[in-house]
Amino acid sequence: MGYAEQLRTLADRCGVATSYEGWDKERRDVSDDTLRHILTALGVASGSESEIRRSLKDLDEAPWRQILPPVVVMVEDEVVPVPVHVPHGDPVSVWVVTEDGERLDAPQLDIWVDPREIDGEMIGRATFAVPNGLPTGWHTLHAEVGTGTLAQTTLAVTPKRLTTAEKLGPQQRWGLTTQLYSVRSERSWGIGDLSDLADIAYIAGSVHGADFVLANPLHAAQPQPPLETSPYLPTTRRFVNPIYIRVEDIPEAARLPHAEYQAMRQFADKYSRWNRDAGKIRRNSVYRSKLEVLEAIHAVPLSPRRRGEFDRYLEEEGEGLLGFATWCALIEKYGADSPKWRKSLRDSARVAELREKLTDRIAFYSWLQWICDEQLATAQTTAVAAGMDIGIIHDLAVGVQHGGADVWALGDALTPRVSVGAPPDAFNQQGQLWNQPPWHPWKLAEQGYLPFRDMLRTVLRRAGGLRIDHILGLFRLWWIPEGESPAAGAYVHYDYEALIGVLVLEAERAGAVVIGEDLGVFEPIVQDYLSERGVLGTSILWFEHGPDAPVPPEEYRRLCLTSVTTHDLPPTAGYLAAEHIRLRSELGLLEQDEATERANDARDREAILDVARERGLLPTDADEEQTVAALHSLITRSPSLLLGVALTDAVGERRIQNQPGTDSSQYANWSVPLADGDGKAVLVDDLAEHPRFTRLVRSLRHTAAD
Repeated sequence: MGYAEQLRTLADRCGVATSYEGWDKERRDVSDDTLRHILTALGVASGSESEIRRSLKDLDEAPWRQILPPVVVMVEDEVVPVPVHVPHGDPVSVWVVTEDGERLDAPQLDIWVDPREIDGEMIGRATFAVPNGLPTGWHTLHAEVGTGTLAQTTLAVTPKRLTTAEKLGPQQRWGLTTQLYSVRSERSWGIGDLSDLADIAYIAGSVHGADFVLANPLHAAQPQPPLETSPYLPTTRRFVNPIYIRVEDIPEAARLPHAEYQAMRQFADKYSRWNRDAGKIRRNSVYRSKLEVLEAIHAVPLSPRRRGEFDRYLEEEGEGLLGFATWCALIEKYGADSPKWRKSLRDSARVAELREKLTDRIAFYSWLQWICDEQLATAQTTAVAAGMDIGIIHDLAVGVQHGGADVWALGDALTPRVSVGAPPDAFNQQGQLWNQPPWHPWKLAEQGYLPFRDMLRTVLRRAGGLRIDHILGLFRLWWIPEGESPAAGAYVHYDYEALIGVLVLEAERAGAVVIGEDLGVFEPIVQDYLSERGVLGTSILWFEHGPDAPVPPEEYRRLCLTSVTTHDLPPTAGYLAAEHIRLRSELGLLEQDEATERANDARDREAILDVARERGLLPTDADEEQTVAALHSLITRSPSLLLGVALTDAVGERRIQNQPGTDSSQYANWSVPLADGDGKAVLVDDLAEHPRFTRLVRSLRHTAAD
């Protein structure tokens, strides 16, 4: 084989796809340059034929150089063989210590594998079986070689299937999907907050009969303004953005000194006037004022009970919270652009010194997370008390910012010099660059998937459900070399059985429903495997097209969240008016002329409307509101367990929240407050008796009853 063929052989061995099928079903080869760059990011040399030969040899021999695998993730009651490598002829014993402290010996299997010479020494392989009947959970696998060499590795036993969706029973349920920042109340400070989330859940559940509220990702952004506007580009996915705190709801706020209390009230009065403004949300101004008040509240001493609750929270979140709060304090002190981040602020000894000096600031940022956790708990408790069977569904972004808290704290679990994105497709014909470093598949496994587990555990702590944005990324991710266009990427494959297993284990323990956003180009195995493990998929009415016609809603999946639209499209009223074509044309995102785009879009849109007409749901003379209602009635004909109703659709909004492939200089992404079709702001206080919302819910219920 020549160099190019050897390069592709090495890429295949490393899980890097050398070709892919595009949205148009055409097969495309990945360039040699892209393969080399991605292999380098993985830590694999591939610059010459001799380097490739050495890399292939290292890959082949790597398992023989360690006694136990880096991690074992299995499904309960499976028979899982575990290879154990020892000097040839040495005795070895293997056992499991469960998370409850019980020790169980692992039996050796009668499997012979020829020994191999590794680094001048003969190494043998013994094969053991994980003991039968282990409970689901996080255990430890131990090995002792000879009379003293010890090794251990993480053993995760995961449920065969997530049962939370099944426990809901056969009845179809609906809920709201919303961008929390956009939904203000009379009491908000110019941006939706966690108290508003509780009120939305109360109204949706007790007044309108909804069973969940799915909110945009609430992940943390920068600790100080200016803030990243996109909730899908956080600094960490584990912790929460304090901008969502309702400051007046913190118990210690009532005990502020008079001057600080009056300052809080003045801010509240100032920003309450912004809530009826349907223009762009002004995050940075809001956050500066909130931080000023939060600093004052933090200075109020905690009662013994509250101190105990705070201490318990610190203990539960442990090193992860300490690391995040330390990063926040360091960013505050040095700024994100300091050259110190390249070396000294990554030195553990130097960071330990700075922690001593920044104790007060670390305590403040830890306290902010505790307040967020308390207010999230209130929102979920309120949702359940309002009659919701699920409650608050959180949204998990695909990844995090380069240079953010997770990149600093998690080290080589994230891969530098590449970014996650998507290849060109019908949705965005130039592809997408998300500016997020991907999980390193091998390093994550070497860490026992603990960074992934801890993130899930914290997010699920106050959740009735979790939506996984681009869940295809647990199977494969589109890696784009640094400085290249989205088209110059390649798919990198992950151990999806391990990642989905960890997800199912943590969700089952939290009692949470999991929804995977499985839209776009994906391998056939994805939807079947997710369904087998009890994870719901996603269907969007506008995207459900077969080769020649729309897929009838009666043929949608049962284990699914079905909606008419998504946050990356205009609300249904805007979509019917082809607002997405107009906007993409203005921004130069079309790769064919606007007239052709409009014609194709109108053809596909009319095909969906015809499905509603055929079922008697859409009169020929229907107006905009009636058409929106008919389309929501149409999705009730699906067997899908969950139906999502965009709050924007419920009130008649027309503007898109986000235009993929653009930034805030091109469009007001993630900064559009909720308004009706006339451009009048709609507040949380309006939702209980909002006439259009009420009529849409009545349409849903009426059709479901039919």
